[in-house]
Amino acid sequence: MKYTRFALSLITIGLLAACSSSPKTDGQTGAAVEDRSSASSSGVDANRVVPVDANSGGQASYPELKDPKSILSKRSVLFDYDSYVIKDQYRPLVEAHAKFLTSHPNVKMLIQGNTDERGSREYNLALGQKRADAVKKALSLLGVSEGQLESVSLGEEKPSCSEASESCWSANRRGDMLYSGEF
Repeated sequence: MKYTRFALSLITIGLLAACSSSPKTDGQTGAAVEDRSSASSSGVDANRVVPVDANSGGQASYPELKDPKSILSKRSVLFDYDSYVIKDQYRPLVEAHAKFLTSHPNVKMLIQGNTDERGSREYNLALGQKRADAVKKALSLLGVSEGQLESVSLGEEKPSCSEASESCWSANRRGDMLYSGEF
């Protein structure tokens, strides 16, 4: 047993010594350094670089999204108390947005689920997410690509009305649809 430990110690010391490295002094040099002082040596053609427009694909390029006569200017789906079922009256609105998104595959939409102030913070966040997901699912079922849609819950944090009344609470129970450039 004593000899086994001694032998293992010697093997370990031998391995550590073999793995150690020391700087080479036989005239060996490191890798060459690439010169990036000019655009021509970097291989990038400065004439081919195109600036990116942050608003491309956003609402600025689609006037129908802001035209008050267009159904696309309406962006909120209202929900009943403690519900995340899309009412029949909002189906034409969701269908119009789905048709727009399918015909413009480069446009993205963020759906924000909102609630009124009643209920706990945790409950409202969960309900807001269910509302946003309901709108997202409806759009997906109508042919919109999953990559174009994102849903998020704001809970009670972004009320459209701040009075403590049923008419105000009903205005806060909504799913808002925002297009690229609006969020």
